[in-house]
Amino acid sequence: MAGLRTAEGARRAGYTGPITFLGAEAHAPYNRPPLSKELLQTEGQGHADVAFPIRSALEEGVTWVLGRAAVSLDTARTVVVDDAGDEHPYSALVIATGLRPKPLPIDDHGLGGIHVLRTLDDAVALREVLRPGANVVILGSGFVGCEIAATAAKNGATVSVVTQSRVPLLRAVGPLLGAEIRRRHEEHGVRFFTGESLFGLVGDPAVERVILTSGVMLECDVLVVAVGSDPNIEWLADSGLDVSDGVLVDGGLRAVGVDGRVNPDVFAVGDVARYPNPLFDDVARRVEHWNLPTETGKRAGQLIAAHLAGEDCEPLAAAGFAPLPSFWSDQYDAHLLAFGMTYLADRSELVAGSPDDECVVEFYRGDDLVGVCGIGMRSAVQAYRTRFATPALQ
Repeated sequence: MAGLRTAEGARRAGYTGPITFLGAEAHAPYNRPPLSKELLQTEGQGHADVAFPIRSALEEGVTWVLGRAAVSLDTARTVVVDDAGDEHPYSALVIATGLRPKPLPIDDHGLGGIHVLRTLDDAVALREVLRPGANVVILGSGFVGCEIAATAAKNGATVSVVTQSRVPLLRAVGPLLGAEIRRRHEEHGVRFFTGESLFGLVGDPAVERVILTSGVMLECDVLVVAVGSDPNIEWLADSGLDVSDGVLVDGGLRAVGVDGRVNPDVFAVGDVARYPNPLFDDVARRVEHWNLPTETGKRAGQLIAAHLAGEDCEPLAAAGFAPLPSFWSDQYDAHLLAFGMTYLADRSELVAGSPDDECVVEFYRGDDLVGVCGIGMRSAVQAYRTRFATPALQ
């Protein structure tokens, strides 16, 4: 998505030259949020149901090289090498390699029945085994884990969530809303094993039971690992870029080297990009919220078009990049919507409604509002969008 939005942004800003998409997946860009919801529970859905439309501006002058992963970047020679050994020269490079799920934290002993969810193919494989009556154990209680739990429970599976957190979604929505999300899951039969992780697996040839660190043993036909993600940056190890946690970029999304110099022809967008957001502070962070691939793509597209036109990009880059992060999640009949960086908060406050129905919670770091999240009450939450602008950006 981030790569596609960057290409669209460059075209919109006046770039009319050739564009090459190099992607490890065999599929053209598609929407990921439905993978843990509609696509996971609707038999027969596939790429056509989640694919992004390719707009007319990208119908010509575009080459798709799919099913090929980038393996190295040489910024001196301005080429990317893929896993087939082919070289792809560039005038401007967009790093949009995103994330991959963290692996199972213990030895899987080669057992089957263990799943992650990031790609379309992951979702299709998981859908095949989320059958009524299946014993599903989900390791992790973030958004992916909770959304899969809701989908599996609605499919009639027996669902157990194993998590080190005391409530689900603790980092994202805090203890009050996290406790309410747990209550709603438990109403649908989901069991939570908190303060726990996996100690071992039993089965042959596929997992049949999991042993928790407390010694509890759970029946398990399907084990879903949802304990977070890592940025896909290994291919950049010898590139000279700062990839200590994703790709460090400046306010123009231009990649910064380990020597602190900006690479004017290399950009990073989406989940893999790390940048400061002056709406909050000057700390460079990767932010994985769903709207940021679009925001970073639009921004990078502007800079790329200007760079390739030979224009001075410094004024635009110096203007700063201050998108308002947003996320949403549907679990059963609960619709969560949030703006800001709720996880920066040191306190939260219920300001409207009731958690067991609909409500709005504000998140503060000291006296500064850093986030808002609601269950329902969408218009009330939307009204907060203008409250995050700092005086320097107004």
